[in-house]
Amino acid sequence: MQRYEYHVVPAPRRGEKARGVKTIEDRFALALTTLMNELGAQGWDYVRADALPVDERAGFTGTKTTFQNMLVFRRPLKTLGEDLPERPATRIFTPEVPATAPKLGPAEVPVGPAPIVGPAKPNLAAE
Repeated sequence: MQRYEYHVVPAPRRGEKARGVKTIEDRFALALTTLMNELGAQGWDYVRADALPVDERAGFTGTKTTFQNMLVFRRPLKTLGEDLPERPATRIFTPEVPATAPKLGPAEVPVGPAPIVGPAKPNLAAE
């Protein structure tokens, strides 16, 4: 069974200017072609394009959902005796999980009686 590693990059948002490339569509196609050829030279195969939702901040407390266009590439994982182009080192986060769940003891008993709470006192300074 072949195993793969994946690489996801944002799709270009603007086209590239070049001599003889005049229309917006042609400029965008040039930007996309350049990106795909660069990744192809590194051994990545194009798989698909996806529009994925992203939650962003809107104001102080709100959020809004936008969509980002992403390009998905893959390449076979390196096996023994096979040479693939070098890739930058990536660090994978693996949280440490304890072998057993910690034992919980009884809840702490409050020390002394609870304080006596009376009616609120009027604020004389505000009047």
